[in-house]
Amino acid sequence: EREREREREMGGESGSILFSLVSRGAVVLAEQGSEKTEAARAAPRVARRIIEKLSTANNRVTYSQDSHLYHILCENGIIYLTMADESFGRRIPFAFLEDIKSRFSSQYGATASTALAYAYNTEFSRVLRQQMEYYSSNPNADSINKVKSEIAEVKNVMVENIEKVLDRGEKIELLMDKTDRLQGEASRFRGQARKLKNQMWWNKIRNMMLLALIIFLVIYFILALACGPKLKCAG
Repeated sequence: EREREREREMGGESGSILFSLVSRGAVVLAEQGSEKTEAARAAPRVARRIIEKLSTANNRVTYSQDSHLYHILCENGIIYLTMADESFGRRIPFAFLEDIKSRFSSQYGATASTALAYAYNTEFSRVLRQQMEYYSSNPNADSINKVKSEIAEVKNVMVENIEKVLDRGEKIELLMDKTDRLQGEASRFRGQARKLKNQMWWNKIRNMMLLALIIFLVIYFILALACGPKLKCAG
């Protein structure tokens, strides 16, 4: 019974894949989205925030936002990301990412390490769309992947990584809050920098005026000693 419950949890019973991308660090090489829901429309923006902060070390991790999960597979400096309904589980999205990784690496190989942003979007976005639809709607997608040993291995690693993330309370909301907070701090810093610059400029002006006054008084006292207080020197 526990095993069946685990299978339902890992496989998911409803939902779909709503967004996917392939990037080299923060450089997006190809992406495919959906206009189905507000969360799907916001996915590209959220995904970019994730990959900007994400290490490209080989890893598998999942971030949660409301009722959606962002699943990430990093390998050889390339990031494969997908966003799906939380109810869709984790096995199928990671099977999708493994499939995309295999297709992308075999099609582009080492050229991806120097490709410009969106270099493969025209070609590979069609592959992303096709595989998103397949893994979202075709019942064979799950049944086929259940019997693949590499998918079973992915499942074990994936669960471990997810639990680590959940234990730390590492939610995408925190990432967004941190970004907003850093932007606010940067804005305050710029304001303080401008204030300090103006203050330093006025201090410089005051110092120059004070120096000019001191020089004037020194000259006056020298002349007063030589010519008297009224500065009437004998011709």
